[in-house]
Amino acid sequence: MESLVGRYHPPDGVYDEMFGQGDVRSSYRISRELLAEMPDSEFVERADYVRSSYLDQGITFDVGGVERPFPLDVVPRIITAADWTQIEVGVQQRVTALEAFLADVYGPGKVFADGVVPRRLVATSTHYHRVAHGIRPSNGVRIHVSGTDLVRDAFGVFRVLEDNVRIPSGVSYVMTNRRAMSAAFPEWMGRYQVRPVHGYPQLLLNALRAAAPEGISEPNVVVLTPGVHNSAYFEHALLARMMGVELVEGPDLFCEGGQVKARTTTGAQPVHVIYRRVDDDFLDPLYFRSDSVLGVAGVLAVAAAGGVTIANAVGNGVADDKLICTYVPDLIRYYLNAEPVLAGVDTWRLENPGDRVEVLDRLAEMVVKPVDGSGGKGVVICPAASPAELDRLRAAILDEPRNWIAQPVVQLSTVPTVIKGELSPRHVDLRPFAVNDGEGVKVLPGGLTRVALGEGQLIVNSSQGGGSKDTWVLMDEGTGGPVRAQFWGSSQPSDDPETPDATTLATQIQEA
Repeated sequence: MESLVGRYHPPDGVYDEMFGQGDVRSSYRISRELLAEMPDSEFVERADYVRSSYLDQGITFDVGGVERPFPLDVVPRIITAADWTQIEVGVQQRVTALEAFLADVYGPGKVFADGVVPRRLVATSTHYHRVAHGIRPSNGVRIHVSGTDLVRDAFGVFRVLEDNVRIPSGVSYVMTNRRAMSAAFPEWMGRYQVRPVHGYPQLLLNALRAAAPEGISEPNVVVLTPGVHNSAYFEHALLARMMGVELVEGPDLFCEGGQVKARTTTGAQPVHVIYRRVDDDFLDPLYFRSDSVLGVAGVLAVAAAGGVTIANAVGNGVADDKLICTYVPDLIRYYLNAEPVLAGVDTWRLENPGDRVEVLDRLAEMVVKPVDGSGGKGVVICPAASPAELDRLRAAILDEPRNWIAQPVVQLSTVPTVIKGELSPRHVDLRPFAVNDGEGVKVLPGGLTRVALGEGQLIVNSSQGGGSKDTWVLMDEGTGGPVRAQFWGSSQPSDDPETPDATTLATQIQEA
């Protein structure tokens, strides 16, 4: 009988990450060998073990108010060193440009005066907050943590879907996925040289400490969570534990004498850096929602006075606005004097009358998204929508065109995924995480690969029932070739003199 991998059939018209042009890609050859050699029953047993271990460990995600294990598919997503170098440098470039943009938006506003971005688009963004104007972080960093959502199109080109610089989530699953795969398939990982991800908590802690107010040499860092009912609470608790800092909720903190303080069993203790996982609207009831019990009254005033650092900064969401995202290539050219390393997805700005007419004429072919949506909510994949749904969408666009963008249907790449004991192609995206410590933007080598578990489904978000895969970034090309990407955080140069390493390229971006 054919093995699981022998029975796998990649789809037509889609970039499959394991198979290309009828043969296995070089980075997956070892994987194919191992899958062919392993009895199907043993492979399925190990996959079941991973699923049960997630349940036993409480690694969950809230979907529709129900806690359930976060699905991990055991076939890894493998990224070559050459591909990762492009991703790494492209993400560094975007974060650097968005940092400059946010400093400009909440500062002098030169980007408006020079006509790069219309001021009205920022002023009408749901996540623009005038109260954040003039707040200057001590080390100039507003985007301490970011997650950039990428897809691979039918030609294998990585494209940016959107940036997440408010409260990006998912990095905890990057680490837990790696631990689970190491335990369940040690011989599989042992055949590859995979870059590690376990150093993320220390990198994050270093960045948070570096963001402390001026004059604070030993900052007290806390993680602020909305509480156990938040869908990402597992991540909040894990990161706090791995960084060795306190996990707190709003009522645990109060403001006094120009400081934020935490209530402890030994008395009030000053807090210098808050890694908040609470949305802007709920962070400070004096400035935002007065009925919020999740935040800390007065924390924004303390931040404005330089008494505490809020990470990520209040007001960052203006850069998450999907309409603003369409201007990022222009922001890269404007602030960095460089061309974008990562391409975007073609996008129609529906607040533009010409774009609106074209999209409404071709609505049944499009993907339409709300500009301030997250987690896949509100996205309409029009070819799969009913006539009634299209009519409602058309009316919503005409009513508030500023609130919508449109994109062509992108056939996301596929990776073999275990579905009912067989390997089937399922669409994936990738969210690389970056941390900015003020000295540079560092990208975690791997990121979160999210997988749509339904056949043909294109929405991969966890909140919409998607799962994940361990993402393996190779130290070489997987075939014994030269190392083209360095160890994470290392200054070791590439062995290939013709290929600049990621640090060199990043330095060039920063200097530009």
